[in-house]
Amino acid sequence: MKVQFNIKFHTKYGESLWLCGLDSAGEKDQAAGGMPMKYLNYDYWTLELDLDLHALQQPLSYFYTFQNSNGERVPEYQTARQLRLPRDPESPLVIYDTWIATDAIENVFYTAPFQEVFRHPAEPRPDTLPAEAGYTFVVRAPLLEEHEVVCLLGNIPALSGWNTAAPVLLQQWGNDWMASLSIPSVPFSLEYKYGIYNKELGSFVAYEEKENRVFGPPVNENGTIILHDGFIRRPNNTWKGAGLAIPVFSLRSREGLGIGEFNDLKELADWAQQTGLKLIQILPVNDTTATFTWRDSYPYAAISAFALHPVYLNVETVAGDSAPELIREMQAEKERLNALPQIDYEAVVKLKIRLLKQLFDRRGKTQLTSKNYQTFFNTNRHWLQPYAVFCYLRDKYKTVDYSKWKTHSVYDAAAVGTLFKNNPVVGFYCFLQYHLHLQLEAAVAYAHAKGIVIKGDIPIGVYRYGCDTWVAPELYHMELQAGAPPDDFAVHGQNWGFPTYNWPRMQDDHFSWWRSRFEQMSHYFDAFRIDHILGFFRIWSIPLDGVQGIMGYFDPSIPLKAETFYERGIQFSEDRFCHPFVNNVVLNQVFGEKAPLVKKRFLKSENGFDYFFLPEFDSQRKIENWFTLENDPDDLKQGLLQLLANVLVLKQRKDGQTCYHPRFGLDKTISFQSLPHDQQDRLKALYIDYFFRRQDAFWKKESLKKLPELKAATNMLICGEDLGLVPSSVPEVMKELGILSLEIQRMPKQDGIRFFNPANAPYLSVVSPSTHDMSTIRGWWMENRALTQTFYNEMLHLQGEAPVCCEGWINREIIQQHLGSPAMWCICQLQDLLGMDDLIRRKDPEEERINIPADPHHYWRYRMHLPLTELMANQSFSDLLKTMITNSGR
Repeated sequence: MKVQFNIKFHTKYGESLWLCGLDSAGEKDQAAGGMPMKYLNYDYWTLELDLDLHALQQPLSYFYTFQNSNGERVPEYQTARQLRLPRDPESPLVIYDTWIATDAIENVFYTAPFQEVFRHPAEPRPDTLPAEAGYTFVVRAPLLEEHEVVCLLGNIPALSGWNTAAPVLLQQWGNDWMASLSIPSVPFSLEYKYGIYNKELGSFVAYEEKENRVFGPPVNENGTIILHDGFIRRPNNTWKGAGLAIPVFSLRSREGLGIGEFNDLKELADWAQQTGLKLIQILPVNDTTATFTWRDSYPYAAISAFALHPVYLNVETVAGDSAPELIREMQAEKERLNALPQIDYEAVVKLKIRLLKQLFDRRGKTQLTSKNYQTFFNTNRHWLQPYAVFCYLRDKYKTVDYSKWKTHSVYDAAAVGTLFKNNPVVGFYCFLQYHLHLQLEAAVAYAHAKGIVIKGDIPIGVYRYGCDTWVAPELYHMELQAGAPPDDFAVHGQNWGFPTYNWPRMQDDHFSWWRSRFEQMSHYFDAFRIDHILGFFRIWSIPLDGVQGIMGYFDPSIPLKAETFYERGIQFSEDRFCHPFVNNVVLNQVFGEKAPLVKKRFLKSENGFDYFFLPEFDSQRKIENWFTLENDPDDLKQGLLQLLANVLVLKQRKDGQTCYHPRFGLDKTISFQSLPHDQQDRLKALYIDYFFRRQDAFWKKESLKKLPELKAATNMLICGEDLGLVPSSVPEVMKELGILSLEIQRMPKQDGIRFFNPANAPYLSVVSPSTHDMSTIRGWWMENRALTQTFYNEMLHLQGEAPVCCEGWINREIIQQHLGSPAMWCICQLQDLLGMDDLIRRKDPEEERINIPADPHHYWRYRMHLPLTELMANQSFSDLLKTMITNSGR
């Protein structure tokens, strides 16, 4: 069957268009890069193919890719097109397409929240076009009201002759609105417009905006002509929603066991529906069980990017009616744990694992041979089998550090397969994952039935000694640690301890690990937050001998050579710039009267004035380990870490070459302040150029190697956490790809302003007054009195002195500001919502905080102070929130 593809796309010399997603037989072939199209004229590119109808699957998917003169490729939105072929294979097909840009706002409304939760699917229709169709008009209209359909009007009788009383009504066909018409040959161009028609009222509502659409006359009138017209021209930024954010572990219910569970999401969905909220955002829920201690409470340190955490299982649901005495036995401990103001993580995990092992002994063998389990296992075998064996070996050797295991320290698929067979411990962990899947799947289905979207969270890293790095260490830079440079929240930077990704290696197989991860998440989530999306541009990388984040550098980056310093008149030497600058003056400044003790124990000198560290103390990691082992009472560690960080430049060996990175915040070091003024000025100028100009284009290219392909791999709505030191290319790339940004009032991205105004948020964004990494509104209000006063006067536009505490009415004003934003989503922490009511909120705002980023050993144990049933029963508060949401148009 002959099919001619035409697309209107203006290009310059050296640029080209490619048809992608199918080959000459109609089979998907993205890896081949598609087929080059031919330049037809100033506006059109064309390609004619002879497709084998019997080899095609209806409908046929394809997309276009633009290639610039440098060979760089930009695909259009890849899930936009589905071609329905005519029933007559002898009739040629001529298609006129419209480029669907990835930054088109309308694309958002074809992601999972809108397709699977908010909008009921259209009735199924035949996948082929009717035989009599001469012309088929296709358009998308995502924001129709109830009873509205798309209509078509034009300048010929077949198009109603512009008669709004009798327009051509289109039928919905999946995501498209279509009308197939028999139009006689006309010697002139067709002029037409789409419009909106209310079928219930039988009346025309409105034309689409802008000028008339014009087509023709066609190059070839034989066969069927399909006009893919993109999106109807109507306002595309009118839909707005509100949501709440809370970790699952923070939920409190009478049915729980000292911690929030997946089952609790059902009751939370009830309350969300009651108040008009449309989304529940949670933190990562993957298994973090590395030590069986409270340190595993950190939800971003998963030992598997696929497995769910057993702590979220409801034991009674697993037991069903099979173990009533077991349920009775746990009641006393259940009541004790549920009465605690915070989570006792270790006690909860210990109790749940003990109970679940007993239930597995009773029911496990039967359930693992069931048809439903086998279906689950076959779908998830690629990660479940190695994960279950990993857990078995972790338990056997009492550590997740597989380098210390006596056997199987190096992953071997065949050996893992052998260990998997007839192993009750391995079976137990499969049993847990199966029940976790059932409970989370049921909770999500319940939320969907209530019209509530579930938004997950993808951590930027994986645990260093987890199943993922054990199975495929080549995908990671195990010699590095991911983190973040210093900021107002963590003055020494952050060291998360995760290995960084080996992106070139991941790209070799088209990011199959990421694709699998997205597919797994899509079983449960409609949207997700990319934790630290900046890591897809560059990641802050800290060598293994570093402890503080301040000892890192951005990778990848364009480093400096020694010649660069000389060219700028900087008197560079490795001894002065790359080694800790330590002398008597520095020691007295940092340690005062303890300086002699430091010299004696940790340093040596050749001239009595300048000092350097003894080999056993010449890195932050060695200092950290020494203080841990010696349990030294002298409080010297922080000063020694500062001393080791008192460098100007970090040296790196890469690909056999020596290169350099300016240390972040070098102008704040004693080493910098000891340089001559002219050297300070030149080094600071180089520093600014390195961090804020030199890398921008390079980092943009790096992100475009990853993000477009990853975004195309999922239909979940993607939101990026783009806070921190943001390269100038980040907003541009996110907008280009239709990824929602995160806008926080107290973290403005624009230089020179103290607060971000939610009224200035872009439509494709999420506005939030706080995140889990910050204090809540009430907590922040009490942190800095001067800043609070400024906010009170400038952002709330109130006169006089600000109240000392954030009273309920102030909290309401701040939430109202965010709800009134033009952003697509306003998502507030539950604590911030509760803060609007002086009677219902927690007494101490400090107890509402979830995480302190500056503390790498923070205990994540925040829990709601009231059960969900009590929240549901507070009708006055629910009515207040619902009124605010409704009045804001959300």
